[in-house]
Amino acid sequence: MTRSNNFHKTALERLHHYLSAYAPLTRQEFAILLPYIEIREFDKKVKVIREGETERYLNIVARGLARKYLPLRTGGEVTIQLATEGHIIHSELSFHNRLPSGSVVETVEPTIFFSISYDSLEELYEKIPKFERMGRLLISQLFVKKDRRYFDQLNKSTRERFLDFVSKHPQMMQRVPQKYLASFLNIKPETFSRLKHLIRGKGRLTG
Repeated sequence: MTRSNNFHKTALERLHHYLSAYAPLTRQEFAILLPYIEIREFDKKVKVIREGETERYLNIVARGLARKYLPLRTGGEVTIQLATEGHIIHSELSFHNRLPSGSVVETVEPTIFFSISYDSLEELYEKIPKFERMGRLLISQLFVKKDRRYFDQLNKSTRERFLDFVSKHPQMMQRVPQKYLASFLNIKPETFSRLKHLIRGKGRLTG
């Protein structure tokens, strides 16, 4: 078995474990799911879904890192999601409502997705009710995370948001360009840089 096949096998086992946390799946049930999963590989800085396109896939990151951002009419952009291994990323409104996407999904690192198309998902829901329940729970979790992040943006100071993120996701400081992190945390780039150097100076961050 090649190194790539070994990785795919291990990653699929992790996917089985991840999905079973929402609705326990036997190996036989997971085997039913496998033919519907597409393994998609992308280089760094690839726009997986562009603004105006209709999202065809729900993606789980098997390896790598991707971000979702909103292009602004003023010419800038706002990063609204950063997804690493085990996280779901897609243009939700476009995928679920079959509408042109208002957001862009772009890889930050070379990335491998486990993807399932809209049509395949609908077929699975029809075939096995357990998958429909699992899908509902997954989507519910996404909305809960969005609300929690929104409340944090409102209730925490800039410094608190920064320190909370660094504490929970220290590896992201190395993996994600600073401008994306600042945008994601709704912190001005110069403020983000000042906070970063302040924490480094106190020995809280390295690298």
